Amino acid sequence: MSAGLATTFAGVNLSFPNPMVRVIMAGITALGISIFAGPRFIAFLRKHDLGQHIREEGPAGHVVKQGTPVMGGVLFLVAAVIAFLIFSEDTTQALTVLFIMLGCAGIGFLDDLMKLRQRRSLGLAGRWKMVLLILITVGAGYLTHHVGQPTWIAVPFTDTRIQLGVVWYVLLFFVIAGAANGVNLTDGLDGLAAGTGIIATFTFMAIAVIAYVRSSSNPGLREPRLIDLAILAAALIGGLIGFLWYNAFPAEVFMGDTGSMGIGGALAGFAIMTKTELLLLLIAGIFLIEALSVMIQVFSFRFFGRRVFLMAPIHHHFEMKAWSETKIMVRFWILCGVLCACAFALYYRNFIGFHFRVPPGK
Repeated sequence: MSAGLATTFAGVNLSFPNPMVRVIMAGITALGISIFAGPRFIAFLRKHDLGQHIREEGPAGHVVKQGTPVMGGVLFLVAAVIAFLIFSEDTTQALTVLFIMLGCAGIGFLDDLMKLRQRRSLGLAGRWKMVLLILITVGAGYLTHHVGQPTWIAVPFTDTRIQLGVVWYVLLFFVIAGAANGVNLTDGLDGLAAGTGIIATFTFMAIAVIAYVRSSSNPGLREPRLIDLAILAAALIGGLIGFLWYNAFPAEVFMGDTGSMGIGGALAGFAIMTKTELLLLLIAGIFLIEALSVMIQVFSFRFFGRRVFLMAPIHHHFEMKAWSETKIMVRFWILCGVLCACAFALYYRNFIGFHFRVPPGK
């Protein structure tokens, strides 16, 4: 497989002999689309009265956000898809991640639509979300089986792997559902989910690039599937940065469940395709903390009649302690960065060889 790519777009032949250039160009293209389409997209949402409904039991300071345009996730997802399709080689592995991302985003889109139509903060019932997530997992399982994706998991801090066999396909559901719902719970403050999503996705882009470079000393023999994963990650990062321009405090637009579940689906897909399922616990650590805070709160109140946090998810707990949104957002970004740096260090130390020690499908 050649390391270069010639792409025809809008009747113009684009030649990018260096795969790294394609990664960078994908990010820049998605960023440009997201930035320049942002104002018109936000105006469209306002014109059609597609505004956020704020739940009454939420923090009092959020009342002023009532009516802020929602479903902004469509903006950065469309930007990412366009950029990816222009610069990628459409390998099955990258298309599988794209499928998971758009599938989860589709669930979020249905949820957002129901909230807007019913003008309340409750949308798609939880059981239907689970059914749809199972269907996405089935599709992802079929695609991963089709490309011979190994059914083992690599264990952090060791050079060992555990063969799961068919149980690995069950694990896919927990990875996809956990990541999608974790990011969804994190999306409660201006810029929080977008910023942490950028950091986590950047980690997977770095992992894919490093794995690509290490896949062969001959650039012409390197794995195109890995550079395609990096291109998709870069496109999503670019789209998210453009979106964050309008989502930073005070937000002009919210990503909604469409965006948050799309980000979660993408992170799950990257973890599955780079064989870093367990490292996702660190890369998506901030989302895991948010989800655990909700679980702990519900468990404690149901069985002991007491609340551990002033309000869950945990970012609302800090709001109730009079922390500003910006202070919470930046500190969560920092924590996310630290966790992702640890994950990347572990990957480089223990995981990177797994891409090349084991033949595909073993």
